[in-house]
Amino acid sequence: MAERARRVPRWGGPVAVVSLAQLFGTSLWFSANAAADGLKQSWGAGPADIGALTSAVQAGFIMGTLALSLLGLADRFRASTIFVVSALTGACFNAAFAWIAHDIATAALLRFLVGLSLAGIYPIGMKLIVSWEPARTGQALALLVAMLTLGTALPHFLRLGGQALQWQWIITGASVLAVAGAWLIHRLGTGPHLPPARTTRASVLSAFTIPRFRASALGYFGHMWELYAFWTLVPLLVAATGLAAHFPRFGVSGLSFSIIAAGAIGCLAGGMLSRRIGGAAVALGALTISGGCALAFVLGWQTLPKGWLIGVLMLWGASVVADSPQFSALSAQACPKDMVGGALAIQNALGFGITMISISAATALFDSLGPGAVWLLIPGPVAGLIGYRLALRPA
Repeated sequence: MAERARRVPRWGGPVAVVSLAQLFGTSLWFSANAAADGLKQSWGAGPADIGALTSAVQAGFIMGTLALSLLGLADRFRASTIFVVSALTGACFNAAFAWIAHDIATAALLRFLVGLSLAGIYPIGMKLIVSWEPARTGQALALLVAMLTLGTALPHFLRLGGQALQWQWIITGASVLAVAGAWLIHRLGTGPHLPPARTTRASVLSAFTIPRFRASALGYFGHMWELYAFWTLVPLLVAATGLAAHFPRFGVSGLSFSIIAAGAIGCLAGGMLSRRIGGAAVALGALTISGGCALAFVLGWQTLPKGWLIGVLMLWGASVVADSPQFSALSAQACPKDMVGGALAIQNALGFGITMISISAATALFDSLGPGAVWLLIPGPVAGLIGYRLALRPA
């Protein structure tokens, strides 16, 4: 343990290092969305095409998390090794998307491979957090998911700061960051607070027989119906509601970054609040607020003043992801320690399967309904709240 501690960089503890690596690694996730304008000019890509590229990443992520969980890989190999390999391969596939792909079909294949790589970054990053800070899982995961949120928003920031650059260089910037994340985890290693690697093949699906795990998973699934579809729609909503024209200094990229990045503040605030009122209260409260924001937006996007409308989107951006680390922490605490990696991976796999449906449906509806397509996101928070309560009812 002492030897491991000497490997931690002096400028931060393990949670800070893992969270920064997560920020860099997950910048790969929405890099295509930040390049939407360039893809439109180069390939004539429309909203449905951007949705297809995002769904390809989700499909790859699902396949990767299923393999990690059902084959027991997440709990049979060192978490740091999986993270490093995944970040490096994801960086390569992302760069290939920027410089080799010349049409939507090829791009979708490469984005699928990026998603496959992300399966070894996001859930494994959560396992790394548990391996270093098991006693502060909720607050530590809040920092981790805050970095995931910033990583999601980061390509929009890169786009904002590099308006004169070709879209390919914006994508490449995300790959460079992912390589930096791999280096950080290589330096850090895996923490000492997990049992030895599993040698048995007990089904990870048995975690769903645990009422507390099942409740947090159902809440997480409702949250996932809304989250990634919202993140995908943000630049489209900003453009279609005239917000970019009303705030020209920010434009689509600046406002999109601000709205998505607000989720990092929501995660950190939720993490601190969870120490006082508990993770379940924070998760359910955030889910309620985000559902309310979705309803307020869809009812008022045509009539609300622009200042109020951006306020709704900022609050929505802050609350839509604040429940994620708390649901994940509740799941990690509910299942046996030797099943943490696989249980979180299978929860992620099913959750991201749900996102594929909501992203595809929302982007397809956007072509015909415009911002009114947001109606489709509201059932997610409602179902998550109901599912959580029902799962904890006595049999």
